[in-house]
Amino acid sequence: MLYKRTHMCGELRIDNVGAEVVLNGWVSKARSFGNLVFIDLRDKTGITQITINEDVSDELLNKANRLRSEYCIGVKGKVKERSAKNANISTGDIEVFADEMVIYSESQTPPIYIKDDDNVDESLRLKYRYLDLRKSKMQRNLAVRHAIVKCARDYFDEKGFLEIETPMLIKPTPEGARDYIVPSRINRGFFYALPQSPQMFKQLLMVSGTDRYFQVVKCFRDEDLRADRQPEFTQIDLEMSFASGDDVIEVQEGFLKRLMKEIKGIDIEIPFPRISYAEAMERYGSDKPDTRFEIELVKLNSLFINSPFEVFNKALSEGGDIRGICVPKGATHFSRKKIDKLAEELKHYGAGGLVWIKNDAGNITSSIGKFFSEEDLRNILDNCAAVNGDIVFIVSGRTKVTYDSLGFLRKKVAEALGLIDNDKYNFLWVVDFPMFEEDDEGHIKAVHHPFTQPKMDELYKLDTDLLDLNANAYDIVLNGVELGGGSVRIHDKDLQEKMFKALGLSEEECMDKFGFLMEAFKYGAPPHAGIAYGLDRLVMLLLGEKSIREVIAFPKNQNAECPVSEAPSYPGEGQLEELGIEIHMDSANNKL
Repeated sequence: MLYKRTHMCGELRIDNVGAEVVLNGWVSKARSFGNLVFIDLRDKTGITQITINEDVSDELLNKANRLRSEYCIGVKGKVKERSAKNANISTGDIEVFADEMVIYSESQTPPIYIKDDDNVDESLRLKYRYLDLRKSKMQRNLAVRHAIVKCARDYFDEKGFLEIETPMLIKPTPEGARDYIVPSRINRGFFYALPQSPQMFKQLLMVSGTDRYFQVVKCFRDEDLRADRQPEFTQIDLEMSFASGDDVIEVQEGFLKRLMKEIKGIDIEIPFPRISYAEAMERYGSDKPDTRFEIELVKLNSLFINSPFEVFNKALSEGGDIRGICVPKGATHFSRKKIDKLAEELKHYGAGGLVWIKNDAGNITSSIGKFFSEEDLRNILDNCAAVNGDIVFIVSGRTKVTYDSLGFLRKKVAEALGLIDNDKYNFLWVVDFPMFEEDDEGHIKAVHHPFTQPKMDELYKLDTDLLDLNANAYDIVLNGVELGGGSVRIHDKDLQEKMFKALGLSEEECMDKFGFLMEAFKYGAPPHAGIAYGLDRLVMLLLGEKSIREVIAFPKNQNAECPVSEAPSYPGEGQLEELGIEIHMDSANNKL
């Protein structure tokens, strides 16, 4: 049987020589030389070399000779010092001479190689995720994710937080993205929603007197996917009663300091820098700036009043902006072909073109050289603090277009030139966000969510200038990625009603969607504030991965499908009938 192992495959060392051990695992590699068989036996901790020679029975030797990759086996034997040691693995000083072996199950030839550098297509990796997870890198990723969650639970427990579960089947409410909805069989024609966040329930917990709430919670959003977004994701979610934004920030900085020490072995300094939303956009073109490099935006409007270049004139006349960035030592690196490729990418952000000016060994060249004298071009370079060997990129248009375009471009060129130190971890807080913004159709919407408290000294703007009203909100940013966001919450019923009204919700809509929260506010709601971290993003950043799919055991693909289980699937007519649901064919598009 053998099941009872004495050690994991990555644990044995020179001190174990002479010990009788039992190991279980998978055959990573088997090399047969007739009367001598070497087996690399693997589990989540590493690899141990197993040796079987002519000293064993013919039955055992024959069994060893038929082993193939990914057979699941157990062995018993004695630890011996290796004569030819392997410095590439932690168990490289020893080997186990087996005198007993059990084949628990055989394996067909795997559709993917079980090694970290297999370069297999991601779709195949996700389809056979249970094999992909056998890789040492993926096992490490899961272990680090576990360690981060454990650190969070330990820290917040010490700070007086209670971990409390909130419902998964809730009422559909507008929180910025589409809800996943679930039909009710018992209440036919009615639907639950899967929560985009536990926002209203954690606020109810504050009304309940819980004081400090914490949860590692699944959330769901029906939106288009990308590298750091999934339809289901995990948050480290928390809320504090009788707390200001500064109180929440102080607690979080303590958590992140402890986390970085435990997971990365790094002592980070607190408090973190704070930067207003307005300053972040003006300097970096992003509300989640990467400060590991120094390229910043420069506003150039004053240089181009009554400019001979019509594109710039149009931007200014329409109330837009002209901004640039100076890329150090970029003049020789960015050829015309590379610049054209950058310009093409900027179209995604609404930019109509990309202007450039180079100072290459004192020779000034530019894409707008025919409109401006060399003296004018030098003046632009000087305003951008450009020196010999630099290149300046300029974008004009609506303010949002210049911010978004150059915010993307500054990081793109920094990566291309190797200006980013990947061993740096720059945390910062972005504060003083706008309370509202306009969507593409000109409708007012909340920047964070409608439960965020506005700056109380600016409340008069609710009746005068909504878009100039700031929120008591804060985001935690690491290396250009938003780790989490939070705010002081509205706890006053009258103010919450004004907020809903500003968003264009009628009294009937408010009661239909948020009536239970408004009812709770009638009974002594305490001031409260909180924050939520994206756990998947946090793990991704600390591991240096490029996609959150690398840190989730069974992620969805870009079509929001589970390649392993083949979800979503058709439930069948019987189940649909029970739910009172009919699915009709769209004959025009030949789709359901």
